[in-house]
Amino acid sequence: MAEPLLRAEHLGISFRGLRALDDVNFSIPQGAVMGLIGPNGAGKTTLFNLLTGVYTPTDGTVTLDGEVISGKGMRYTVRHGISRTFQNIRLFKDMTVLDNVKAAMHDGMHYNLLESVLKTRRFWLEEENADSRALELLAVFDLDKKADMRAGNLPYGQQRKLEIARALATNPKLLCLDEPAAGMNNTETRELMETIAFIRQKFGISILLIEHDMPLVMGVCERIVVLDYGKVIADGTPDEVVKKHGFQVVSDDGALEKAVDEALAANPDIVEKLKSGNMKPMGAIIGAVMRATRGQADAKAVTKIVMGKIK
Repeated sequence: MAEPLLRAEHLGISFRGLRALDDVNFSIPQGAVMGLIGPNGAGKTTLFNLLTGVYTPTDGTVTLDGEVISGKGMRYTVRHGISRTFQNIRLFKDMTVLDNVKAAMHDGMHYNLLESVLKTRRFWLEEENADSRALELLAVFDLDKKADMRAGNLPYGQQRKLEIARALATNPKLLCLDEPAAGMNNTETRELMETIAFIRQKFGISILLIEHDMPLVMGVCERIVVLDYGKVIADGTPDEVVKKHGFQVVSDDGALEKAVDEALAANPDIVEKLKSGNMKPMGAIIGAVMRATRGQADAKAVTKIVMGKIK
């Protein structure tokens, strides 16, 4: 069996005594697309921060291609092959689309400060190579024709794509995507699914993504790791995670309504209180639905369905 690209072993971190992650173990094979799911507050972004060098683990190690990279900082991690996007878009919005991608190529530019001031031949050759590489990456996302546009003027979905293009500019072995479909409409999400598959094929890299859009996760991921309260509670193929562990995939209103029905049936005492006008126990129903759907459900949508059923 081939050695995995990345391995997290007994990984844990505490913040002033609060255990955010505890004994997390998983691996990412070479060339795999892997999903990381779980309810809000489960520790997904904290795990991303450990893998990418933002945080130093309290316990355990992260190895990439057999080399320990945990605790060595963000720059070291990027140089050795891990790049990421963020849950909240972090572009240089006053710079052009092209310059946003080129900014990620800084470590690969082979000229010094004096050469940049004097505009030497090597300076121009390096800049031309960077322009060519950046345009090639932008073309993957159909953004090459907007290379000279101010990044902040792009529509939201295209800003998301630009952030992925910038992450690819570091030539990663592992690309970590933190909720890449957030804020996208259905058409943009379908395009993103195709793009993720294309990136894996074209660049031959592994991809780890955090996502609440389960149809996206089920459509592109070969394996899924489920986090809850800072612990791994499931690790397997999408079918194994859904069937073996009993998780529900909420991809439409019917699936959400089914989860609500099951929560109400399991809590008849709470149903009676809600019918009498006591709304305090509503949180317990919302919590039950959230647990059953691994945080995919929207609290407002759950409340609306419950109110419709108890009238």
